[in-house]
Amino acid sequence: MTVRKYENKDLPRMIEIWNEVVEEGIAFPQEETLTAQSGKEFFASQSFCGVAEEEGQVVGLYILHPNNVGRCGHICNASYAVDSKQRGRHIGEQLVSHCIKTAGEIGFGVLQFNAVVESNIHARHLYERLGFKQLGTIPKGFRMKDGHYENICPYYIEVR
Repeated sequence: MTVRKYENKDLPRMIEIWNEVVEEGIAFPQEETLTAQSGKEFFASQSFCGVAEEEGQVVGLYILHPNNVGRCGHICNASYAVDSKQRGRHIGEQLVSHCIKTAGEIGFGVLQFNAVVESNIHARHLYERLGFKQLGTIPKGFRMKDGHYENICPYYIEVR
């Protein structure tokens, strides 16, 4: 498996994987799915998009972009999506590791996750194993698809 910068040919599969996570309603804050046009614009607007590819098939992706502006513009944010049929194969770990390296290479100093859902234990364990620090807990910061609220846990890591 390789992680590389996305290409336009990857967009249909990226949109499919992204929308799957949005529709699950348990990790991403977005509620609207992407269309071919909005997906093309969304991914093009990021500082970097990476895809995990195996045997010519995109199995996961990440987006990387500024978390803030001006004096806080050195802090970036990222989101990760892995095809549900491919989860449990450490694809997320490869995406996060690639993202950390890329963030530093393109000039960011800190990678911060604003809203990791507390019950997303697999992601939280991965982030902690890779050296991220939890900043605290925001009670009832995420509205799940079924309408109940769960705590969110911000995380960060210095990337250079």
